[in-house]
Amino acid sequence: MTELTNLTIATALEGLKNKDFTATELTQAHIAAVESARDLNCFITETPEIALKQANEADARYNAGTALALDGIPIGMKDLFCTEGVKTTAASKILGNFVPTYESTVSQKLWNAGCTMLGKLNLDEFAMGSANTTSAFGNVINPWKPNDGSNADLVPGGSSGGSSAAVAAQLCLGATGTDTGGSIRQPAAFTGICGIKPTYGRCSRWGIVAFASSLDQAGAFARTTEDCALLLNAMCGHDPKDSTSSRQDVPDFTATLNDDLKGKKIGIPKEYRVDGMPDEIEKIWSQGMEWLKDQGAEIVDVSLPHTKYALPTYYIIAPAECSSNLARYDGVRYGLRETGDDLRDMYELTRAEGFGEEVQRRIMIGTYVLSAGYYDAYYIKAQKVRRLITEDFDKAFEQCEALLTPTAPSSAFAIGENDDDPIKMYLNDVFTVPTSMAGLPGMSVPAGLDSRGLPLGLQIICKAWDEQTVFNVARGIEKAANFTAKPQILGLSRAA
Repeated sequence: MTELTNLTIATALEGLKNKDFTATELTQAHIAAVESARDLNCFITETPEIALKQANEADARYNAGTALALDGIPIGMKDLFCTEGVKTTAASKILGNFVPTYESTVSQKLWNAGCTMLGKLNLDEFAMGSANTTSAFGNVINPWKPNDGSNADLVPGGSSGGSSAAVAAQLCLGATGTDTGGSIRQPAAFTGICGIKPTYGRCSRWGIVAFASSLDQAGAFARTTEDCALLLNAMCGHDPKDSTSSRQDVPDFTATLNDDLKGKKIGIPKEYRVDGMPDEIEKIWSQGMEWLKDQGAEIVDVSLPHTKYALPTYYIIAPAECSSNLARYDGVRYGLRETGDDLRDMYELTRAEGFGEEVQRRIMIGTYVLSAGYYDAYYIKAQKVRRLITEDFDKAFEQCEALLTPTAPSSAFAIGENDDDPIKMYLNDVFTVPTSMAGLPGMSVPAGLDSRGLPLGLQIICKAWDEQTVFNVARGIEKAANFTAKPQILGLSRAA
């Protein structure tokens, strides 16, 4: 039944309702796919027994005529979302054996909608990375291969690389992710799928292991815009347990999903034409503009003058918040504990052993910018620049309804290629960080292939709470691009 793994969420729901197959059969097909693609290292923890139990319950509801919105849909859960009774590691040694006694709000909403959980997906440790190479449980491998004869293993993007690779490799119909500076959109681009980061506050952060609290936002991966909208319908909503959760009404994102772009004004920020950007990125961006014009949209030039400060500002604010959030991992209450001669010795040994190199680097940066004598010079100044970045977007949206930009400055690169240059790795987020700094919704959709046969994505950004326009513009690009290419899945013959 491997053909069941080729379905989208929308077509799977239709098949389940028509009784073309059962939720159990759909889930079993995906469990088999997960088992056959373990070389990709997408999952940290597989949960087939839980998935089959949930699928059996979904079948009972279909038979009773009481099916839920996403009943029987097999998904993967990024291992940053706490799942009751199932190990939640944040891909870190320090939480290697942590089993929560509670469920995150987002995951509970998805179970309440009828999804089945195939397992917990790999990620960069504590969501800190752009390549999924910092996980304590090993690198995730992108299911795509370059056609240049190198046969190199490629990164799937990060931090949500396990999620993006699993969806691209047809191991699950959808997956959750978190996006702090681009960790949904960039991996979606690297693996040729769709990824949506909603407005900050649209999805509850309760029960998600924190990295940078003013930036972290849950979102979704799927193979189509419609599927992302279906997942977001279930994930969003106010949560009294999260003080940053918005009370904004959540529309049915699928009810008004369309590709009618006639008369829509789409802004092109001139500052996103960065030095050294590959011609292929410029070409796909120009192609995206032509697609939108062909559908009746008007292309307008806009300016986001503080864009050049977004990345350095992000790498002050995010590490500062990470330094504070990760102070709780000291070996006292839960997680790894290394014994020492005294309490301070235990703290130091536990954190040195439990945290990887990238996490330690960001904790040290964050501690430095928050320290006496540097707090005003770095952290406070960065917050002021963040305000200016947000105001840039506000002014731009007075001239247009959406922005179109590249998602990433390149296609997927080889594992290990940038590991010795943290700054070069950070530059992967140059097009996604500004959106996160302003708390805006952004989405990546696959738009084409580069000269090596690897996916390239385009990013749509809209004003706060306007995910509907994000989806509609994405749907227009999706229709025009007609992206049907499939990755070469390691050891499998399920994809062309």
